[in-house]
Formats: sequence, C-alpha cells, structure tokens
Amino acid sequence: MTDDSPTGLSRLSMSLPSELFRQLDVMVEERGLPSRSQLISELIRHALAEHGELAHPGELLAGTITLVYRANIGRVREQIAQTQHEYLKEVISAQHVFLEDEQSLEVLLVQGPANRLRDLCDALRKVRGVQQLRLFTTTALLPPLHEQVSFKAATQRKSA
Repeated sequence: MTDDSPTGLSRLSMSLPSELFRQLDVMVEERGLPSRSQLISELIRHALAEHGELAHPGELLAGTITLVYRANIGRVREQIAQTQHEYLKEVISAQHVFLEDEQSLEVLLVQGPANRLRDLCDALRKVRGVQQLRLFTTTALLPPLHEQVSFKAATQRKSA
C-alpha cells in the first residue's frame, strides 16, 4: 500500500477471486460508475459504519431506519408511533407512505449513540406486523439544529 498524501489519496493493491472480480466489474458498469475505486470506497464506508454500530456502542451515528409493515394488523401504527416517542431524542423525522395490499413504508431519520439506535430497531422489530426493517448509518452527523438554552436562563435574560 502506498500513500499519495499530497492528493489525499492512498493506493491499495488487492487480489480477488476471478468470479468476484467479474461481479465487481458488472456492478461498476450497471451503476455507471467511473471506476472500481469509487464502488470499493462506497462499500468500505458501509462496512465501517456497520462496524461502528457493532463495535462502538456509544459512538454517535446518523442514518435512516426503513421499515415495511402490515397496516391492518392490530394497532401497529400506534405502537410504531409510541416507540418513536420513547426514542424522541434519536428520531429526527419520519416519512410514511401507503403501499399496496394494506402495507406501509416508513423511513425514520435518526441520530444518536449506536446502542440507542440498535435498541430502537429492536423495539420496532417487536411490533407485531413489522415485516422488514433495515438500519443504514453513517458516521457523518447532522449539525446541531439549535443551541440548547434552558427555560430558566432564557427567562432570566428577558427580565434583566
């Protein structure tokens, strides 16, 4: 491995089984990517984010939780909403769409410690009617949306 540090890039040489190499090239072509390097970089980023989820439970991560559920089973929507409320600090927003055959697709934008995001996923998986759930994370974070100021401090400033 060589380091081309003036450009910010490092070179990696690797050997792959022939069939895996062929599949990699097919994937690069199907996605219309300019090079194998771009695809391999993306795959490594995914693996590093997943590793962070598993190996570093307190690490802050941002990402999405995508779930598909049967809307006509019990109180599934209410239970999903209640679970989101229980993880209010982690759930930034939610987008819901109705699918065919009484199914719904929901995408949650989330941020928080890896272990809390895993706990949120586990809680959502326990809801009867949830058919599929996938957490996709990145180590890049959302910027702070608002500076946290206590109500008491804000009131004191106004009265001064």
